Amino acid sequence: MKLMIASDLHGSAYYTKLALDFYRNCGAEKLLILGDILYHGPRNDLPRDYAPKEVAPMLNEFAAQIIAVRGNCEAEVDSLMLDFPVTPDYAVIFDGTATLYLSHGHREEPKMAEGSVYLTGHTHIPHDFVKDGVRYLNPGSVSIPKNGSAHSVMVYENGEFRRFDIETCEEYTI
Repeated sequence: MKLMIASDLHGSAYYTKLALDFYRNCGAEKLLILGDILYHGPRNDLPRDYAPKEVAPMLNEFAAQIIAVRGNCEAEVDSLMLDFPVTPDYAVIFDGTATLYLSHGHREEPKMAEGSVYLTGHTHIPHDFVKDGVRYLNPGSVSIPKNGSAHSVMVYENGEFRRFDIETCEEYTI
């Protein structure tokens, strides 16, 4: 199973287009979105080409391939614009070897067994660490990266996570 993981699009038409171009070209079967899809939020500056009305149809083109969880900037009205469900708080995927928990990361962590993977966004800062046998990963932000990180996504395949800069399409490590 090959998955692309993105978070914190925040309504940027420019960066959403780059992320979707990367998705088309990377060969992933599903696009996992870890929240903050359309709205920029009151604490963030407007991202480049902020246009939620343009972002929604771009994403809707891939509706059957998207698994999304709600972020702290999602509003109920956003669901009227999107042709895919945005689940509250968590989603869980089992790929045959690992259990992947999807969350925006602004809520309490679910109870996870050792060997699980917890995928979150929210901070806009990529991370990768293990605590109590659970791997914690954040792809960073598609549209508003922080701490000098790239506009980024991750690709998961064969139990491995790889991080990519969507502006250069190059793999990088944190």
